[in-house]
Amino acid sequence: MSSIFTKIIRGDIPCYKVAECDHAIAFLDIRPLSKGHTLVVPKMEVDRLFDLPEEDFQALWSFTHKVAKAMEASVPCNRVGVAVLGFEVPHAHIHLVPLRTEGDLNFAHPKLQLAPEVMEEIAASIAQEVAEDILH
Repeated sequence: MSSIFTKIIRGDIPCYKVAECDHAIAFLDIRPLSKGHTLVVPKMEVDRLFDLPEEDFQALWSFTHKVAKAMEASVPCNRVGVAVLGFEVPHAHIHLVPLRTEGDLNFAHPKLQLAPEVMEEIAASIAQEVAEDILH
């Protein structure tokens, strides 16, 4: 059975897409810890990140680097935190969370509820930075 992330990758479920490459897709988390919280998901459906073939694993982290740099340029934060959990969805994924303090990367905190237009604005801002990085 396909994961919800596979359905997003296929376009069966909409998302606030930030960027995409041959190996991965990045989109906003709909239950974010902070504005700009992004998920980077390999297109290959595997439950555990370290089960990805080496080439896909390296491509995923290279893509994640581009997305994180774009987030730093477009979302007010001191850093972009990284977490790999994978308990809620059985499809490997990386959380990129804009941080102001260390405590911001606490998944026990209440999640934000942002209006669709706010999510669209954030996604467009990050996507623009990714596109500019790719062009340079």
